[in-house]
Amino acid sequence: MKNSDRRRFLLGAGALALLAASPLRAAAAELELQQPGTLRVAVYANFAPFSAAGKGIDVALGRALAERLGLQPQIVEFPADENMNDDLRNMVWRGHYLGTKPADVMLHVPVDVHFAASNRQVKIFAPYHLETLALARIAERVPAPSSSAAESFAVFAEERIGVELDTHASDFLLQLMDGALRPNVVHFRTLGEAAAALRNGEIAAVMGTRSELEAAVSAHPGVAVDTLAMPELRVSGWPLGMAVKAESTALADALGNALADLQRAGELTRIFAAHGVRHRLP
Repeated sequence: MKNSDRRRFLLGAGALALLAASPLRAAAAELELQQPGTLRVAVYANFAPFSAAGKGIDVALGRALAERLGLQPQIVEFPADENMNDDLRNMVWRGHYLGTKPADVMLHVPVDVHFAASNRQVKIFAPYHLETLALARIAERVPAPSSSAAESFAVFAEERIGVELDTHASDFLLQLMDGALRPNVVHFRTLGEAAAALRNGEIAAVMGTRSELEAAVSAHPGVAVDTLAMPELRVSGWPLGMAVKAESTALADALGNALADLQRAGELTRIFAAHGVRHRLP
């Protein structure tokens, strides 16, 4: 909005007034929060493009949700623990033993009935993005993958492929074709480091989550990113959502309504696009 455009300013001011009086903001006053008037949002640290150094998709989404509810956002970046069960305990329903208090909501939580059943202290809801496994590849060296894992990955008997340590992608490649690809599977501490090696031509491909690969390499000349869908993969896609304490039903409802508003307004798609990722509806 241009400052000189008085008409736009007046229209914008009117829209803000309507938003301030919206049911979402009125309901937010009744929510039980860690700190009244503030939405404390837990996001993973060092996890670009979703959350890193105060920026990213989940950071922007947390702020947008708080704004929709008329609350001040407080973004808490935390390091991942041994597993997500620990993360939910530390950041949602109990708090960390070192003194970190829990958040009101945690983002980037898989929405899965079996996972939810093993974490009854929390409510997992509101899927906002479908994550998938993908292959980022130098197109001149690696052909597009097919629906057959054996055909798609046979090229890595000659070419090197990168993966992040201790991931499903790593396990898959090490076991595929009775371990024949192991000599050419290169492990990296993070997917970002693997993507950097791909951009430099040190490896021919990287297997990992599509969102991370899109943000890291899709704008690089000669690199293609393809979603992997083949029966040999145990998991090829999973929806990402939020988690609150199991008893925080009013907060879950308010956040779900706020997310629906953001999606209808196209804001969710804009948040993802601003970070180089195509938003995919679960």
